[in-house]
Amino acid sequence: MNIRRKILDKLESTGPGKRIVKDVEYRTVLTAAVSFLINLLYALYNGGLGIVHRSLWFVTMCAYYTILSTMRFCAVLCSRRRCPSDSADMTYFVMKLSGVLLAILSFVLTGVVYISLSENIATKYNTIVMITIATYTFYKITMAVMRAVKQKENPSPLPAVIRTIGYADVAVSVLTLQRSMLASFGEMTDTKAHTMNILTGAAVCFFVLSLGIVLMLKGIKLSNRQKKKGM
Repeated sequence: MNIRRKILDKLESTGPGKRIVKDVEYRTVLTAAVSFLINLLYALYNGGLGIVHRSLWFVTMCAYYTILSTMRFCAVLCSRRRCPSDSADMTYFVMKLSGVLLAILSFVLTGVVYISLSENIATKYNTIVMITIATYTFYKITMAVMRAVKQKENPSPLPAVIRTIGYADVAVSVLTLQRSMLASFGEMTDTKAHTMNILTGAAVCFFVLSLGIVLMLKGIKLSNRQKKKGM
């Protein structure tokens, strides 16, 4: 018996652990809850730095993490609804709200990209730290792809909302990774690095905006279909 099987058997021996292993939707919501707490801490941290240093950069980053944490909080709160009819209405509302917030997030990201480029803000790390950050970023990408493949046939809209929020988070992580790598290793000229950051930043902002519009339209469509069924 391999180590992975032993860990799974140990988890399945408890009630919560068995639900984590067997229930994909519960596991997705649990991941969103953990991410919500992390995003909230980052929002408070950047907000505090923004007030102390009177920095527009930190204030903008605070806005970014606040929007992310708000979307994930709404998704987690939605999962706690017990009445099926209320749950469906709440889910479609959260879907539409998340779409609107993602659209707003794209404009916040535009501000983040503009400030970082105009003020030349990019964190430099040593090689070991950069490898760690890159590994974590590619791990997030891999997990996002795996969830998309595994839950492709899942009709439940709530996991789709959580996955969409995750896609936006991963896209921003890729942008952050690129900026840090260019700043840390400096293998490109300033002009080329600046151009690459502009192009990647624009692509990420457009991607997040597209996610928001698609999610909002899907929420409106499902909500209208639900109302017609109830008539």
